[in-house]
Amino acid sequence: MKKLINLSFVLVFLTFSSCDSVSKLNPLSLLTGNNWVLSSLLGDKLNPNNFTSGLPFLNFMDGGKLAGFAGCNNFSGSFQLEGTSLSLDPGAMTKKACERGNAESEVVALLSQVKNFKVAKDKLTLLDGAKELMSFVPQGK
Repeated sequence: MKKLINLSFVLVFLTFSSCDSVSKLNPLSLLTGNNWVLSSLLGDKLNPNNFTSGLPFLNFMDGGKLAGFAGCNNFSGSFQLEGTSLSLDPGAMTKKACERGNAESEVVALLSQVKNFKVAKDKLTLLDGAKELMSFVPQGK
């Protein structure tokens, strides 16, 4: 009987400790705390010549706030997160005259298509289901 009681305590302990480790895998904590710099579009490596004003970046902040740079203009918007489901709204955007090309408009259009994400080995991948839209790396990596 004593062995059964001890086994019960061990099982209860393992159950609660595993729940604690799952709660530490908060999806929001995977996104916040980094300035995510664009590294690929639609699975293709970036051509830096398409972004003469600098590479686009995203910054996820507490409270569902999103800030970033689309390649020419800055934006300030919001994001909604449920598990790995993610939707992005660039919101208000500056209106600088940009050089020729459609790289910035492509970035903004792809942001609106994001449905989910994954983070692995310092890489944030924004997806539309299984389709890779964009990937980002933390600034300085």
